[in-house]
Amino acid sequence: MTEDVRDDLADLAFHDDPHPFYARWRQTGPVRPVVLPGGFGGWLVTSYEDARQALTDPRLSQAIQPPPQVNDPISADIGAAVGHHMLAVDPPDHTRLRRLVTAAFTARRIEALRPRIEQITDELLDAMAGREQVDLIDALAFPLPIQVICELLGIPSQDRDSFRSWSNTLVGGEALRVQLPAAMAALVSYVRALIADRRRHPGDDLLSGLIAVRDQADRLSEDELSSMVFLLLIAGHETTVNLIGNGCYLLLSHRERWEQLRADPALLPAAIEEFLRYESPVETTTFRITTQAMQIGGVSVPAGEIVVVSLLSANRDEKRFPDAAELRLDRPHNPHMAFGHGIHYCLGAPLARLEAKVAFGKLLARFPGLRLATDQAPGWRPGLLLRGHQALPVLTH
Repeated sequence: MTEDVRDDLADLAFHDDPHPFYARWRQTGPVRPVVLPGGFGGWLVTSYEDARQALTDPRLSQAIQPPPQVNDPISADIGAAVGHHMLAVDPPDHTRLRRLVTAAFTARRIEALRPRIEQITDELLDAMAGREQVDLIDALAFPLPIQVICELLGIPSQDRDSFRSWSNTLVGGEALRVQLPAAMAALVSYVRALIADRRRHPGDDLLSGLIAVRDQADRLSEDELSSMVFLLLIAGHETTVNLIGNGCYLLLSHRERWEQLRADPALLPAAIEEFLRYESPVETTTFRITTQAMQIGGVSVPAGEIVVVSLLSANRDEKRFPDAAELRLDRPHNPHMAFGHGIHYCLGAPLARLEAKVAFGKLLARFPGLRLATDQAPGWRPGLLLRGHQALPVLTH
């Protein structure tokens, strides 16, 4: 690349409020060279149409990754145990893995979770009822999806705090890089032991289904199996944590929207789609690498370059969404890309939507007077991948 000036995405001003940066970049250069957290040079895609193009272009590979940094602490064994999942491969491997996983991750299995999701939500709200102030992330946004994914996979619920610690480290970017090797090794060790135990004692859970699933002679390898459990554990709750947390903050900081949704619960499905668009729980995609020189949005990108798509920016593109900077709970047509686009569209999107619908519906009915405990805006979690609050203190009445 010949460009000398690159916007630094590790800049704190950008991290604290990226929307003004994205808005300016969509106007001045929607496909632009940047410095990614960690010091990598790469290209950032910020507009809606360019994002759709990039997410469906086979010349952008998910399987090829940047060369490891000097003294990269992640061993090849650990990397293989977490790196052979659907988000890290291209067709035909992706097609094969998604077919096998979809066979176990059925709509019937998801819909069957509804009564349990409602029960868990009721129990969490019961615990909130006796307290004047709570952190809504700790009280609801985190425990609901992690409990659901643990039960779906057949993982003991008492291990959920360990998963939260490991997951926060894995998605925390450069800010938590020093803790990454230990967290990755601990998670892989746990997953491998869990798979071995479930092979000896299969049950009616998703993990047992993944172990047993096959398509004629084809089945998941050991690394593919551990990688898929890793992906489902992390992606299976992180998106929903941020969806619930971000949505609650949007409603409580726009009080008229809270009252609007309370007065008309039929708006809830559209409101959830608007939360997903307006403050997308996944800010950027994982790295893609150009397998050949190509044009993205009219910009020439050489072969072997890192490309990152900002879903957060694409979902605020004024050319695609009228009044994009306005939070509209009744937005009539909302083709956001919060769950991605193309072959890597999130398999767990129906589960995230179901959990959010139950959580918001019950929270609004149970705590009509819920309000923010402070005028200070909550801080954002570290890293470029996810967009979510670290804490959300609220008063229950």
